Amino acid sequence: MMFEHDNDQPVLVLDSDQAWQLLEHTTHGRLATAVGGMVDIFPLNYAAKDRVIYIRTAPGEKLAALTVNEHVAFEADGILSDQAWSVVVHGNAHQLETEAEIALARDSGVSPWIPTAKEAWVKIEVSSISGRHFRLGEQPETDTSI
Repeated sequence: MMFEHDNDQPVLVLDSDQAWQLLEHTTHGRLATAVGGMVDIFPLNYAAKDRVIYIRTAPGEKLAALTVNEHVAFEADGILSDQAWSVVVHGNAHQLETEAEIALARDSGVSPWIPTAKEAWVKIEVSSISGRHFRLGEQPETDTSI
């Protein structure tokens, strides 16, 4: 994916279409939850389809946290030798219950990284999305003689 940076600026603010395009082409990210004043972050794999994020997980802290507080943040990024990007979304997460909902989640293509049973399906309905694309390089020298 090519991104045009204005006036040779190293940081490009992405529009929502660009941010979704990046999310749809990677499968790893981090889910942030908040319960009882404690914030937690879980690395996970995911799939983004039709502007929804799908997660497949097992019972545990992550799923319990989503049951207590559905408000979440999700972040995914990518780093290459000369560029990087980061996308952050905020939204509401809930466990899918009906066969129709789970069928949509299965069609997203999300699958576990490790060979364990993960039969809980979660959907994040995104309320906001933001992203940045970075051209990597050396920090400019500063004049220290002043």
